[in-house]
Amino acid sequence: MSLDRPLINSHVPHSARIWNYWLGGKDCYEIDRQVGDQIRELNPEIVDIARAQRAFLKRAVTHMATEAGIRQFLDVGTGLPTLDNTHEVAQGIAPEARIVYVDHDPVVLQHAHTLLTSTSEGATAYIDADLREPEAILRAAGDTLDFGRPVALMLLGIAAHVPDEIAYAAVGHLKDALPAGSYLVFCDSTEVFHPAEMRAMVERWNEASDNPRVNRTPEQLARFFDGFELLEPGLVPVAEWRAEPGAAGGRRDVDSFGGVARKI
Repeated sequence: MSLDRPLINSHVPHSARIWNYWLGGKDCYEIDRQVGDQIRELNPEIVDIARAQRAFLKRAVTHMATEAGIRQFLDVGTGLPTLDNTHEVAQGIAPEARIVYVDHDPVVLQHAHTLLTSTSEGATAYIDADLREPEAILRAAGDTLDFGRPVALMLLGIAAHVPDEIAYAAVGHLKDALPAGSYLVFCDSTEVFHPAEMRAMVERWNEASDNPRVNRTPEQLARFFDGFELLEPGLVPVAEWRAEPGAAGGRRDVDSFGGVARKI
């Protein structure tokens, strides 16, 4: 049974809209901008984290579609559409790629038509579901993806909104459904470089939002990769994952660790 879906409330801040604001998007309300600015005052690094995660997504999907030859992507907790969405990157390389997006934010669902674009050779679909509903995700995604062939499972910044054991169980359920040769692309927040600021951010977020979150240690994040083989350079700050040497950009010591791993 699906979880209850909240109605859109322009007076309550929401993570997808705040994240969109930090990335320079316009799909947010005044309350999202207010809370986003308050969090940024507590933790100026958050904008660097948001942008570093988006750049990590682009590099990871590029690797999947080129070197790994992946043509199927399951992007859970995709958030509001911005630049370099998974389908844009993947189909820009392989027009036949098939992408399924998953989210349960009503604002995101309103903008699903923006994501529901595709090359004529490939496919793009959208599922209204929560990470805590892995079986529902797999059932609906099966209409677009062939789980007899490798799939790249994308989980960027979403597990932080799910309590520990529930998160590990849900991600494990999704991983178990993937055939050998599939990949997990995962990242989430830590408190490695700026613990006081990151802790203050979470506290303010949880006071204001109806979608609470938690920071995890790199060791806790590593558990999500159990049973998969991490690619080089392993689980690292997302801004460091296969970044071009000497590439211009934001700071590298961002408190978001991520990696890409292959199912053997």
